[in-house]
Amino acid sequence: MRADMCATGCKFKKLLAANRGEIAIRVFRAAKELGMRSVAIYSPADRLAQHRYRADESFCVGEKNTPVGAYLDYEVRSMTPADPVGPDV
Repeated sequence: MRADMCATGCKFKKLLAANRGEIAIRVFRAAKELGMRSVAIYSPADRLAQHRYRADESFCVGEKNTPVGAYLDYEVRSMTPADPVGPDV
């Protein structure tokens, strides 16, 4: 298997789930099963949320946005070190 491919043959190395809660946790679990690393983003209000700790990496975003706005800000999400970005990959 090539070094730039995950266990199932995909070319992605890291997956960012721009969600929180149970949805993000399920995405991170699936990424792990596929041999991919996962990245979480969280707002300051969600700094203690479970999805932050279930990902391999996490980044605080949206200090200037509302808590929900932090997850919807595509510019912020595109600055994280991940290949595909969900939910709108």
